[in-house]
Parts: sequence; structure tokens; C-alpha cells
Amino acid sequence: MAQYAIIMLLAGIGIPILAALNSALGSRIGSPAAAATVLFVVAFVASLIVALLNNPQGFSKMPTAPKHLFLAGLFVAFYVLSITFIAPHFGVGNAVFYVLLGQLLSAAAIDHFGLFGAQVSSLGAARMGGIALMCAGVWLTQQV
Repeated sequence: MAQYAIIMLLAGIGIPILAALNSALGSRIGSPAAAATVLFVVAFVASLIVALLNNPQGFSKMPTAPKHLFLAGLFVAFYVLSITFIAPHFGVGNAVFYVLLGQLLSAAAIDHFGLFGAQVSSLGAARMGGIALMCAGVWLTQQV
């Protein structure tokens, strides 16, 4: 479990870095959409290499997967496009903090209801209090 926590911590560290790098690229080239496209091309190549090295047979099972599961790509596109457009105007910190708030709320709902096959983790008083405390912490970081 510790290795999972470390990997997710690193992924979390990467989100603001991704936002800062991609929004800077979008500003520098004058096209946030082009910057997002470049990000997706690089991500596609990296993901393809990992998939081919890890389990190339996974691609053959794609036609049998429920079609709604492919919508995840739209959420990634929305995140990358929105952070690339908004961060230069709103600030990377502000943008990422609101992303964190959204993540806390949607993760709690997904876990509570076991949506999309997620492991059920009921939203009891202690968990709700912890999420509220995290939300308050996110809010406090934005106070000047």
C-alpha cells in the first residue's frame, strides 16, 4: 500500500507542474489548444510504450469494453484544455486548488456510491468531516 501512496503523491505533485508547463507553453506559442495537443501527443506516445511493454493484448479487448468507459478521455481533455487556458489568467495555484476541491467532492461521491465499479467506501461522519477539513484547507490557502 505504501508504494501506491507514493506513486499517487508523485502524480499529485505532477499536476501543478503539468499545469505550469503547459500553460507557459500555450502562452509562449500563443495557442493553449496547440499546447494541449502537444501534451496529448507526448502522453499518447508514453502511454503506448508502457502499454506495449506491459500488456499488448489489452488492445484486443477494447471492442468488448462498455463504450461509456471511453468518456474518461473527454475528462482528461477538459482538464488539460481548461488548465492550459485558465492558469495564465487565474494562476496555477488558484486553478489547481479549485481542481482539488472538485476532486475531493467527486471522489467522495464515487466512493460512497461505488460508481463505475469503484470500491464502496461509505461517506460517514468522520469521512465527511475529513473532507470538510480538506476543503477548508484548500479555501484557506487561497486567502490573501
